[in-house]
Amino acid sequence: MSFGCVFPNRGPMATPANLARFAERAEALGFDTIWFSDHIVVPTEVKSFYPYHPTGEMPFNPAEPYWEPLTAMSYVAGRTSRVRLGTSVLILPYRNPVVTAKVLATLDVLSNGRVTLGAGVGWMEEEFKALGLETYPRRGAYSDECIRLFRELWTKERPAFKGQFLQIENVRCEPRPVQSGGIPIWIGGHTPPAIRRAARLGDGWQPIVQRPPADLPPAEYREKVAELRRLAQAAGRDPQAIVLSLGASVQFTGGGDGGTQSLFSGTPGRVIETIQRYQEIGVQDFRLDFPSPSFESLLQAMERFATEVRPRVSA
Repeated sequence: MSFGCVFPNRGPMATPANLARFAERAEALGFDTIWFSDHIVVPTEVKSFYPYHPTGEMPFNPAEPYWEPLTAMSYVAGRTSRVRLGTSVLILPYRNPVVTAKVLATLDVLSNGRVTLGAGVGWMEEEFKALGLETYPRRGAYSDECIRLFRELWTKERPAFKGQFLQIENVRCEPRPVQSGGIPIWIGGHTPPAIRRAARLGDGWQPIVQRPPADLPPAEYREKVAELRRLAQAAGRDPQAIVLSLGASVQFTGGGDGGTQSLFSGTPGRVIETIQRYQEIGVQDFRLDFPSPSFESLLQAMERFATEVRPRVSA
């Protein structure tokens, strides 16, 4: 059972001093992974539907800083020795896939095998256009090829790949990752295409379960897992080999364990009960963010989770 925490690499908390403190504190508290989200440019006018907000509106300010995740992960690698480093999620079409494979492999070597690639296909058409990309309508198929190309580059001495979008031959790409079989790739999202992608290509599946209107309460998560495993079996894979993960926001409040509170909000006891419900389904990893009004209160929430919740759910 593993528990990770999300560094807010977007907004006013994204400062070098905060990242250093966050990384060192997360490792000291026993968190297993530090996760980072991904956007490169944020257009000032966005009409694309954001799937994790009730109105579909993008919930962040384009004027705020948004740190590039792989660069931030390299900094954390040098400040820590144990905690894993992950993207949740890296938007695969945004970067040249050969360069991305190289950067990730180098980071895996520098961190001594601590990288997990959470992978997504993107949702903001305006950002694709701002980056000069024409892959938005076929971003799913393109991302599938990126994943296959990554594995080819990471595991073969003389990689060769020929797809609809991507082709390589007569190259070497060294160093390769430290981790046997390459860097684990966990697929984000819970749409039908995302579940199919996880079943065919993912080492893990990591949807966000608690952001309306895209919530996945335990009963619905269980249904998605059944579909994931059915599709993995049909693809000739071992369904049990796919790591089940989830992303959620933890907010500690006093009193009221019921009512309209979200699943991961309330007293530590309520959060424990929620985690246990997902554990019963087979969830092995929890990627948690701790929405807080200040950086100090964020660190306090992390410490409260580590001392009051984790000891009771880490069987």
